[in-house]
Amino acid sequence: MKCLITGGAGFIGSHLSEALLKKGNLVTIIDDLSTGRLENVEHLRKEKNFSYYIDTIMNHVLMAELVGKCDVIFHLAAAVGVKYVIDHPLETILTNVGGTEIVLSLANEYGNKKVVIASTSEVYGKDRPGKRIFSENDDRVLGPTSINRWGYSCTKALDEFLALAYFKEKKLPVVIVRFFNTCGPRQTGRYGMVVPRFIKQALDGEPITIYGDGKQTRCFTDVSDAVRAVIGLVCESRAIGEALNIGNPHNKITINALAKVIKRITGSKSAIQHIPYEKAYEKGFEDMRHRQPDISKLKSITNFSPRIGIAGMLERIVKDFKQKNKLAQSS
Repeated sequence: MKCLITGGAGFIGSHLSEALLKKGNLVTIIDDLSTGRLENVEHLRKEKNFSYYIDTIMNHVLMAELVGKCDVIFHLAAAVGVKYVIDHPLETILTNVGGTEIVLSLANEYGNKKVVIASTSEVYGKDRPGKRIFSENDDRVLGPTSINRWGYSCTKALDEFLALAYFKEKKLPVVIVRFFNTCGPRQTGRYGMVVPRFIKQALDGEPITIYGDGKQTRCFTDVSDAVRAVIGLVCESRAIGEALNIGNPHNKITINALAKVIKRITGSKSAIQHIPYEKAYEKGFEDMRHRQPDISKLKSITNFSPRIGIAGMLERIVKDFKQKNKLAQSS
């Protein structure tokens, strides 16, 4: 299978590239390195079935060439991370919506290529009374347009609307995957991702900074589980035209508890500090108190079950951080 991965030098994209190559597929990636890093795929550059392009998906001519040569497109390129989205609201909208429209239109033009669209649990929006577990047909509840973080949710929802419109009107085979708090080696904390940020702070002996009261809960998914779920959906005809949650409902933990576990695993003496959301992000910022995925739809189609618990996931990430720190010190 000839695979094109947009955002392939990103965190999830690099792991997906690796897994597809191991299965004997041909993999081509495109990434503008705005949030991705070439070092994420450095170990893949010697693979004969791997090729890469450092360019934007807005390059219509190049994208037409790449789409024309592939069998399936994994569209992961997007502006991501709460901090990045808040700091770059215009780029977020233009990249997420405009880029997806280019991918879908070219996939349709060049022979109805299958497209896997990466979406997010952010599409569900705000908390609502008595609602902690989210399934694919739940209503969306969002805040005002004056708060930038809701713009990201809207862009990804519009991506989904676009994909489903192409499926309905053009019969384009699309699969939408909504990632819930995916974590693992190579993820950076620069854009607000909590796990790598906590681990870096702990290893550097800096205060572990929790935004808000820390009582909010999240369900963290190991990237190897997320990638396995995505690959499992590619060849499933029942997934076409559907949106599916990808997450690990068993890895539920408060952010306070997460900080303590990371402190224990790293052996850090870092203090744990709480910072108001408005100081960390922007005035009026709202966070979801609880976010847990219902993955019964995914399981019914692929028989997927997550394998990596939160301790194993964190230990893998800590090991990766330590190895990179050791390399940096020796160079």
